[in-house]
Amino acid sequence: MGAMEEQKTSESSATTAAVTNGDGAPPTPEEVTEAIRVVVDPEIGISIVDLGLVYDVTVEDGVAKITYTLTSMGCPVGPLIESQMQQVVSLLPNLEGAEFTMVFRPPWGPEMMSDEAKAALGYM
Repeated sequence: MGAMEEQKTSESSATTAAVTNGDGAPPTPEEVTEAIRVVVDPEIGISIVDLGLVYDVTVEDGVAKITYTLTSMGCPVGPLIESQMQQVVSLLPNLEGAEFTMVFRPPWGPEMMSDEAKAALGYM
């Protein structure tokens, strides 16, 4: 197994382990958020959750609804980030599907990052 396959397998295992409610209910918004924490902005190298790019997560009728943004309107990695979120969310048990909405209001800013992301990028 190559390094890339190994990484995907460990991410899949981590994602599945993050949602262990075991009662047949869909994951909570918090569990979906934790699962997509493995998605990293490829230009910055930090989780999109820690960067503050994920604005809202809800789960309605078994469908995860994720509202997110990008660091700028011209950011070329939007489709890649959404594709990676889709891959991760598809691994979660008891979900019927997922919907992704990219927004640019409010505009993203460094103040939206977690303390860990700010420290990693030299903002603290």
